[in-house]
Amino acid sequence: MTKPITEEAITNLYCDTFPTSLTIADLGCSSGPNTLVAVSEIVKVVDEIRRKLGHKSPEYQLLLNDLPGNDFNAIFRSLAGFQERMKKQMGDGFGPCFFAGVPGSFYGRLFHAKSLHFVHSSYSLKWLSQVPIGLDGNKWNIYMASTSPPSVLKAYYMQFQTDFSLFLKCRSEELVAGGRMVLTFSGKRSEDRSSKDCCSIWELLAVALNEKVGGGDL
Repeated sequence: MTKPITEEAITNLYCDTFPTSLTIADLGCSSGPNTLVAVSEIVKVVDEIRRKLGHKSPEYQLLLNDLPGNDFNAIFRSLAGFQERMKKQMGDGFGPCFFAGVPGSFYGRLFHAKSLHFVHSSYSLKWLSQVPIGLDGNKWNIYMASTSPPSVLKAYYMQFQTDFSLFLKCRSEELVAGGRMVLTFSGKRSEDRSSKDCCSIWELLAVALNEKVGGGDL
């Protein structure tokens, strides 16, 4: 569902500016076999367009961000094989690609001002910068649940508003003029913030934790 949106965004960016170097940031990259999938798909779209237009390949700066506890060493060890596979798939004239790991919270500045052409983040902004203040009444729950009082729902809402506003402010300073950003969220079909559209797993986990501690307060 999100792939056509990402492809359209990077296509418009490239065709509007034809940059000789392209800086792409993946925020919340994690580690493991899927870590490099997002940036590789973005690069493939650009390479296909520039070949059709007969342009020289831009140089790619690929910035991989996550919290400092992320296993960046595992990512770095996989880069040699990844680069080799990309060269085989793309053929002559592709690249080069330069990678960097950027540890830190994306609820603050991470990159130089006006340095990013494209920002991508998939299912990462659901994680807040901190536990919201005012959850005292959320007894036996670990998230918004059907039994959570309105004050708890408001606390989560306010924390998200604060975090997301800060995220957008920071990225607005880091993106070049005409840059693009694609963010993927999990959402709800219902206007009820405590609906089970995307949160039922947390209620089930809370039940399991309560059973484990003998029904005590969490």
